[in-house]
Amino acid sequence: MKKKLLSILLVCMMIVTVLGGCGKKNGGNNTQDSGTKNESPTNTPDKQDNETPVADEKPPYSEITVEVFDRGTDGGKTDPTNNYYTDWIKQKCLEELNLGVTFVAVSRWEETDQLNNLMAAGTAPDVCLTYSGDLIANYRDLGGLTDLAPYIDTLLPDLKEFLGPDLALPGRDMIYRNMDMETGAVYSIPARRMNVAQIGTFIRKDWLDKLGLPLPTTTEEFYNALVQFKEKDPGGVGKNNVVPFTMTSDVRWRASALIESFVDPNLSDKERWINTVVERQYLLPGYKEGVRFLNKMYHEGLIDNQFALYKDDTDSDNLIKMGVVGSFIHNWDQPYRDTPGLLRDLRQNVPDAEIVSIDPFQNAEGKTVKGLYDSAGVNFFVPAFSKNVEGALRYINWLSKFENRSYLQLGDEGVTHVIENGVPKLIPAEGEKIMNSPQNIDYTIMINGLDLGDEELNVKAIASGYTVEPELVITAYENAMRNGRPAIIVPVTLSAAGPYTQTLIDKGNELMARAITAAPEEFDAVWDAGIEDWLNSGAREIIEERRLKYEEYEASLNN
Repeated sequence: MKKKLLSILLVCMMIVTVLGGCGKKNGGNNTQDSGTKNESPTNTPDKQDNETPVADEKPPYSEITVEVFDRGTDGGKTDPTNNYYTDWIKQKCLEELNLGVTFVAVSRWEETDQLNNLMAAGTAPDVCLTYSGDLIANYRDLGGLTDLAPYIDTLLPDLKEFLGPDLALPGRDMIYRNMDMETGAVYSIPARRMNVAQIGTFIRKDWLDKLGLPLPTTTEEFYNALVQFKEKDPGGVGKNNVVPFTMTSDVRWRASALIESFVDPNLSDKERWINTVVERQYLLPGYKEGVRFLNKMYHEGLIDNQFALYKDDTDSDNLIKMGVVGSFIHNWDQPYRDTPGLLRDLRQNVPDAEIVSIDPFQNAEGKTVKGLYDSAGVNFFVPAFSKNVEGALRYINWLSKFENRSYLQLGDEGVTHVIENGVPKLIPAEGEKIMNSPQNIDYTIMINGLDLGDEELNVKAIASGYTVEPELVITAYENAMRNGRPAIIVPVTLSAAGPYTQTLIDKGNELMARAITAAPEEFDAVWDAGIEDWLNSGAREIIEERRLKYEEYEASLNN
C-alpha cells in the first residue's frame, strides 16, 4: 500500500512539475530561466530557419547535467561522477563545445525509483538514460519529455549516421525507432547494440571433472549434475555450504534460460509479444512449468535458499567468488567480465577453478532456444524541463563521433589495452584510469558493445577483450547465439504500462519467490492466486492495450 501511495504521489508531483516546467522552457542553450513561455508542445526550436543550430557550431558557454549509472562495484572502482574519464569528457567538451558537463549518478539497480524521484522533483539531468521503455512511455504521456525530432538533422548528424538503418524495422533509421507514428515526435533515442548475445548458463567444469561428468547437454543432465554437486561436494567446501545453483530475487532473469525452455515453441510472435508484460513472460504457455521445476530444485536443496533476499548481484557474486557455487545463469559473458570479476576472484581462492559456458536447456522441439537482445540498447532522453536542450544534444552528438567514443571504449594503449595481431585487447587498468563498466558503456551512451569501425575486427575483439582464456569467451558467445530468438519489435506507441511498471516488477518478484518456495502440493494455488493478483494490478490493462495496438499494426501492414 505504501508503494502504491508513493507511486500516486510521484505521478501527481510529475504532473505539477511538468506543467510548471513548460512555462519556463526556452528550448535554447541558455542555462538561465528566460521567463519566456514556450507554446510549442514539442519543444521545436524558436529560431528562424536561417538560424537553425548546427552541431559543429561553437555556441556561447552553457552547462548541462548528464546521468551516469552507479553500479556499486567494488575492487578499487572510482566515483562514476568524478574520475579520469569524466574529467577527460569535461575538458574536451569545454574546449570543443564550450559546454560545462556535470555527471549525476543513478543506481543501475534502483533506476526506476530514482529516476521517478528526479523527474517528479524536476531535477532529472538534461541527458537521462534508461533500459525501460515503459518508464519512458509514462514520462511521455505526462508531458515530461522533449520532442527531439526537430533537432535530429541539425544537432544529431553524427549520431544519425552512426546508428544507421534499423535492422528490425526495414526502411527506417534507428534514430527514429521510438518515433510516434501519428505525430512524428521522437521522445527518446536508442543506443546501438553491437553484440546481441544475451543470456548464458555457466557451470564449474573442475567440479564436473572431479565427478567424471561431461558438460550437460540436456536439462536432465544439468539437474543430475547439480544433484551430484550437492551430494558429493566436489569442491571440498562442506556439504552444508555447497550451493549447486545460485540466483537472485530477479528470477525471471537469473533463471531465464531454464524457465523459458518450458515455453511452447509454437507460440506465435503475436501472442508472445502481447502477453509479455514489463519484460515478464509469466503468462506464456509453459512458463508456469518452468517455475514448477525450480520449485522442485529448491525443495531438493539445489537452489540457494536465500535467493529471495538478494535484491542485487552482490551476495550471489560473493558466493561464486568464494567457490561454493556450482552453476548460475546471467549475461552471456558475466563470469569473464573484469567487473564483477567472478572467475578472476574465484581463482584467487581456488587456483584451478573453471567456469565454462553450457547450452543444455532444450525445449519441446529439442532446440536450445534463447532470447537475443534487440539491436537497440539503452534509451536516452531529455526532460521537458531541461533548460539546455541544445547543449544536451550537442553533447550526445559529440559522443557519437568515432574518435571520442573510441577513446572512451579503449582508453590508452599500454594502460587499458594492448594491440595483438592488429586487434586491441582490453586489459584491466589500475589507479586513476580504471573503468567502472566494460568499455565505459555508462559514458558512451549511444553504443552498447565495442566498435572498432570494422565488423571483422569487432568479432576478433570479442575473444581478446577479456582477461581470461579467449576460448572461454568464444564458447560463451557461440552458445548464446545458437538458436537465438530475435527480439520482437512492433513499432507502436504504448502508454498503459507506465504507472504500473514498478508495482508489477515488485509483485512479480514476490510471486516468483513465493511460488518457488511454496510446498509442492501448494504450488498451483500459490501461482494461480499470484497471477490473478498480478493481472489485477495493471497487467490486464497492459495486455489489452498491446493486443489492440498489435491488431492496428497488423491492419496497417495489410492496407
